[in-house]
Amino acid sequence: MRNHGIMKELIYIHLNAVHQYTMSYGIEFREFVKCLPKELNNVLLLKHNFDYSDFNMHTLLDYVEKDNLDRLLKEDVYEYGDFCWLDFEDTDGLNELEGQEIAELLYLGHSKQHLSDPFYSKLNNRYVYLSHDDGWFNKTYYRFLTDFYYMLGHVIALKMSHIRGEKGLFNLKRGREFPSVPRDVIASFKDKMKEGMVISISRANQTRHKIEIPVWVIGDYINMDEMVDDYLDKTGETPDGQLVYDKKMREWSALFK
Repeated sequence: MRNHGIMKELIYIHLNAVHQYTMSYGIEFREFVKCLPKELNNVLLLKHNFDYSDFNMHTLLDYVEKDNLDRLLKEDVYEYGDFCWLDFEDTDGLNELEGQEIAELLYLGHSKQHLSDPFYSKLNNRYVYLSHDDGWFNKTYYRFLTDFYYMLGHVIALKMSHIRGEKGLFNLKRGREFPSVPRDVIASFKDKMKEGMVISISRANQTRHKIEIPVWVIGDYINMDEMVDDYLDKTGETPDGQLVYDKKMREWSALFK
């Protein structure tokens, strides 16, 4: 039986920098959207069970306008099974898509694989979000990888704040929140993420002056049950790196083995 609780405390990332996508575990839809550098525009739904979408007659696909995204964010999209979408600027762009482009979008949603570049000038999309049991298995394409580094740095801070509130794990002065991990610190782990890396927030080591979050390289996974099992085995070994938070300076840094 899957341990959903561990998704709040563990992030797995496998980065394919050539095709500009990540395979991830532990980052949920709400966290992803909340931590993007810019607000989403409209969302074209490729796989979903959302009851309050609009329908585009040209593509024969459902979509959600920006003004209705809050309603989608309140959904338990994990229960959808497959939940796949990409952002777009306006419906005029949807209505200009050609048959081949629509076929590529259908293939993306069906197989979670790209046939060609999944960034369309007519849609001006920044992301393609393809998940199964959202947060458990996510494949996400980024037009700009800097968006990924930004998002991940903010998600880490968000999860630390969550764990602090739920478990009282991190001591921090009242009223203070964790600052996000800067993009350049996240990007310094790029080579490790290319191999498949876990960030274990719940296994952080804390002293009076700093918090050290361990990082392990564990490999490339599609089956996230196997990834979690191998991660649990790996925790007895010395980490391959650490994210370090200096409490006094309120600054993040990276350490490598």
